Amino acid sequence: MVYLSDVDPFKETRTSREGLCSSCRHRQENRNDRGSVFLYCRKSESDPRFPKYPPLPVRACAGHEPPGA
Repeated sequence: MVYLSDVDPFKETRTSREGLCSSCRHRQENRNDRGSVFLYCRKSESDPRFPKYPPLPVRACAGHEPPGA
C-alpha cells in the first residue's frame, strides 16, 4: 500500500481524500457518536497484510476490487 499524508482534507474531494478506498468493495464506513467517519477495510478480516483502518489516501492496494467485482 502507498499512503500520502500531505493532502489537505479541506481542499480535496472525497475521492482524492480516500484514494482507492472510495471505489472499493471492501470499504465500510464507521461513524462514531460525534460524527467522525472512519473507513474500515473488510479485506483485513481475511488477510493480515491489510490494516483495519488504513491511513488515507490509499494510492495503491493489492486488495482493491471495484464494487460488483
